[in-house]
Amino acid sequence: MQNNDKKLGLLALVALVIGSQIGGGGFNVAADMAAGANAGAILIGWVITGIGMFALVFSFQNLTNKHPNLEGGIYSFAKAGFGSYLGFSSAWGYWLSVWLGNIAFLTLLFSALGYFFPVFTGGNLPSIIGASIFLWVMIFIILRGVQSAALVNLVVTIGKLIPIFLFIIIALFAFHLKTLSYHFWGSDGFSLMNLLSQIKSTMLVSLWVFTGVEGAVVLSSRARHKKDVGKATVIGLSSTLIIYICLSILSLGAMPHEELTDLKSPAMAYVLESIVGPWGAAFINLGLIVSLLGALLGWMLFAAEIPYIAAKDGTFPEVFAKQNRRNVPMNSLVFSGVLIQLFLLTLLVSQKPYNFAFSMASSAILVPYLFSALYQVKVSFQLKEKKQMAVGLIASLYAVWILYAAGLDYLLLTAVLYALGIILFIYSQKERKKKVFQPFELVCAGLIVAIAVYSIFMLAAGGISI
Repeated sequence: MQNNDKKLGLLALVALVIGSQIGGGGFNVAADMAAGANAGAILIGWVITGIGMFALVFSFQNLTNKHPNLEGGIYSFAKAGFGSYLGFSSAWGYWLSVWLGNIAFLTLLFSALGYFFPVFTGGNLPSIIGASIFLWVMIFIILRGVQSAALVNLVVTIGKLIPIFLFIIIALFAFHLKTLSYHFWGSDGFSLMNLLSQIKSTMLVSLWVFTGVEGAVVLSSRARHKKDVGKATVIGLSSTLIIYICLSILSLGAMPHEELTDLKSPAMAYVLESIVGPWGAAFINLGLIVSLLGALLGWMLFAAEIPYIAAKDGTFPEVFAKQNRRNVPMNSLVFSGVLIQLFLLTLLVSQKPYNFAFSMASSAILVPYLFSALYQVKVSFQLKEKKQMAVGLIASLYAVWILYAAGLDYLLLTAVLYALGIILFIYSQKERKKKVFQPFELVCAGLIVAIAVYSIFMLAAGGISI
């Protein structure tokens, strides 16, 4: 048992939620959103994302309060509501999302370092070597204790917000309504079909920059007070949503849309450079480096926690349940690190390594989010709580909409990773002498394998590119 003063308080949990969301994506969110959409569609995209994410967060909060025994958060919700295999798939998908997200963070980190040291580009061999060193340093820090890592994350979160707030203040003075409103709906004017296409293009980006909002829920077993988990999640989401909207709109008002879409990563640095000169880009890149260090810490905590919790309740193999003397899930953490290390090599063949990594991470987390929302509907229906059921339905519709908006390529590639997880599930069930699949679960697993086989064929034929 952990000592209560060794657990995480409200401030540390809020910092974890904010720090996990504002990793690197926030520093490039304006350009990523503008890449496929104009200002009008971007604003609508933020409204949809805000409603959907708040519905998800309120679902997390309600389920955490009603079932404090479900300590694995969004993974636990799926298992409690829909059985072992779908629970495993939710845990597996969340784990995939987290360590794929760390690859995106490492890529962006070395893009930022490339501003000061041109040898790094984010996806070349020196970047991969540097990213590998950073990765294992982070793992070493976390192995010294979750509390120590959370304290470092609190300090880093405060540090990363300084350049963001400075950018917002300076961009306010450079903001021009005429620049924002130019081609507000697109160069061809307003068109409903074109608008829908633009809004769809923003969805994976907006989902990516909010991924991590469930961080306090995932670490709920390490919270000092269970009630703080829901509070931290709502406070963290509200704060981050305001920051992201400011970054997007102020950037679109400070720089013409076509120039914004052509900027290198991180776009925020080069927007500020256009306003105040080279020192602005240097300052933002330094802030991004600090931000990414914090995000890597937070996300590596999540990468360790999910397999550990899943192993404790019999869903993942028992080897993942092992802790070191500082109560850190050592095997889970190190295995996550090995997977990240292997997948860093894909950066050598990817045309846009950062976009590829964050799109895969966003696609992978859709399944855990959807099952959490559906469990909220199920619990609310059983308890006849109409308002809570409405929240769950909104969250479910949002998750389905994102599945549609994500596009086929990334979903097909993610199916390959989900299919590989079936091997681990079978091993875990046999290890505990349990029946592997119920009939419905076998159908689900078969469907995933079929999609994975098709995906591999399409990848080999050049129908899917990374």
